[in-house]
Amino acid sequence: MSVNRGPISKFMETNYLHFNAAAMMDAAKGYETHLDEGGKMMITLAGAMSTAELGISLAEMIRQDKVAIISCTGANLEEDIMNLVAHSHYKRVPNYRDLSPQDEWDLLENHYNRVTDTCIPEEEAFRRLQKHIHAIWKDADDKGERYFPHEFMYKMLNSGVLEQYYEIDPKNSWMLAAAEKNLPIVVPGWEDSTMGNIFASYVIKNEFKATTMKSGIEYMGWLADWYVKNSEGKGIGFFQIGGGIAGDFPICVVPMLYQDMEMENIPFWSYFCQISDSTTSYGSYSGAVPNEKITWGKLDIHTPKFIIESDATIVAPLMFAWILKQ
Repeated sequence: MSVNRGPISKFMETNYLHFNAAAMMDAAKGYETHLDEGGKMMITLAGAMSTAELGISLAEMIRQDKVAIISCTGANLEEDIMNLVAHSHYKRVPNYRDLSPQDEWDLLENHYNRVTDTCIPEEEAFRRLQKHIHAIWKDADDKGERYFPHEFMYKMLNSGVLEQYYEIDPKNSWMLAAAEKNLPIVVPGWEDSTMGNIFASYVIKNEFKATTMKSGIEYMGWLADWYVKNSEGKGIGFFQIGGGIAGDFPICVVPMLYQDMEMENIPFWSYFCQISDSTTSYGSYSGAVPNEKITWGKLDIHTPKFIIESDATIVAPLMFAWILKQ
């Protein structure tokens, strides 16, 4: 048994010995080794991880410097804050697999938007954020200033205007933890989010300039610069939760730097793990096995590679508990 570990880690070490459980343990130990040897780690968040309250474990990972940068969807960027300010108004739907179209329509009519087993309340979540983020967007637009989507969220959180609404322990919000550290975040495809749609509506109404919000191309340029500055030594690992743009966008920075910027000495990602319950398939990004990434110039032949075919809401908190020695 490992020393200086808490009961969760000890339970895992005793019981998780085979199949996906063993893959999870190997990946968690690999993550830990990567950090111990001086490496940095990117975590990518797809799916509905914020609404699944991953912040309970991820926030502590951020506070303890176990993650250097996050790539997430626009939904994950905003939904952690929505959970922070409107948690008591959320509606749990344990029988979500049995809902009829009429049941779904009734939820809509009552201003609930469903994310699997949880419904987000429109008024208390979306509109509450909209009121405050609008003022921050407008201030920047009026001054001719431009920021990334996550920077606007950081401004809102750090201003304290949302504290009056807090409905969970603030230590369980990963966005609050990130804002306090000014953690680097990239949010590819931010327009595909509720706040992104709302911002677009203001642009269409000629209230804001589209350029007030920095773009995905600018995110890629920023990430390229960050990667070059941080990839020396042990390098940067890639811990991917789910599939989609949150993972595909940032992992491509390496082949872009190598092939398109002709930086032939740029290091590959130095650790790779994906948690996905997608069926293994060479026809889908989410289900592609890590070796396929070698052919795209993302991973080296020697990069430690792990895939855990399971539900990230189960696996990620356990892996974080191991890394935090809980």
